[in-house]
Amino acid sequence: MQYFMVLVGVVLIVAVILQLVSILIAIRRLNHSATSSRSARQAGPSDGISIIRPVCGIENFLEATLRSSFQLEYPRYEIIFCVADARDPVIPLLRRLMAAHPAIDARLLIGNDPVSANPKLNNLVKGWRDARYDWILMADSNVMMPTDQLQLMLGEWRANTGLVCSPPVGVAPSNPWAELECGFLNTYQARWQSCAAGVGLGFAQGKAMLWRRELLERAGGVEVLGSEIAEDAAATKIVRGLGLHVRMVGRPFAQPLGYRSLREVWRRQLRWARLRRTTFKLFFIPELFSGLFAPLLLTIALAWMAGFPVAVASIVLAMAWYAAEAWLAYRAGWPLSLWSMPIWLLRDALVPALWICAWAGDEFVWRGHAMSVADSGEVAALALASPSNVGD
Repeated sequence: MQYFMVLVGVVLIVAVILQLVSILIAIRRLNHSATSSRSARQAGPSDGISIIRPVCGIENFLEATLRSSFQLEYPRYEIIFCVADARDPVIPLLRRLMAAHPAIDARLLIGNDPVSANPKLNNLVKGWRDARYDWILMADSNVMMPTDQLQLMLGEWRANTGLVCSPPVGVAPSNPWAELECGFLNTYQARWQSCAAGVGLGFAQGKAMLWRRELLERAGGVEVLGSEIAEDAAATKIVRGLGLHVRMVGRPFAQPLGYRSLREVWRRQLRWARLRRTTFKLFFIPELFSGLFAPLLLTIALAWMAGFPVAVASIVLAMAWYAAEAWLAYRAGWPLSLWSMPIWLLRDALVPALWICAWAGDEFVWRGHAMSVADSGEVAALALASPSNVGD
């Protein structure tokens, strides 16, 4: 029994250390990003950049996120808006924004190229082919573009870099379920992605991906992003296959959320979980232990074996665990309120359920379209019948 207690205690200590170290790495990267941002505003390279923004339908804050495309403090760039369906209600908004900013080189391309099972990739392929510059940024329509985004992303590029990306961080939640989505996106997913990047294991995030055209063309062209059901998973494998690294900006870019339903949040997190399980199984397996659930079970077991009050030990662990997350959210300027700790507790209670459900099936719903991770590398008939961009 004594040896078992020691083992449980050691595993618990390791879990707590990993939590704290991941937060410290994320904060360190935030501080580095603040320094980079100040220098990025002072000067920018003269290379032109093509920004491809696939768009579909009207969603929360869409006009604000699209307008941010026209407000970048960069000397030379173009914006290519891609829409799959000529009947899409977003087209008048795009035309109005372009007319309001005539000094910005922007154009709208309409049509669908069925090169994969991924409707977002099918939508943006035409933009890649039409891009004028060798630097190409793929940026989802529902993420804000800060004025110095292009300098920040270029500033992360190194000789051994194949891709620079940014995950989203949730902002402007207007109900508890949107707060829950912030809990998943910010101090959980963005933090672990930042930690992975900080130790040299960066992986792509499809919200914002900056490419050198020649690198992707060397790998087979933009169509090769369809080799996986998710283009960011394919991008990670392509870059690593070229012997290069994926780098991530230190301060992720904001995605305003507004209202969310619990069903929307669950479906989105389940989709991402099933995609991760399919594309990176070995990295997905430890996700079961990434929240408070496993350390809390260890604490309960250790307290019970030691004759210490279980409730007291559990509360102390939870308070310390989430105080560290609150510190990260405060330093980063992410949403933080009295509801944050209960929301994070609910999130961590859902992590094991999501993990189990990710293994239990292949299907998921993507912007109202039923799809399957089994579609990877193929053209999905359903996606072709209902072309759309999947930006969230």
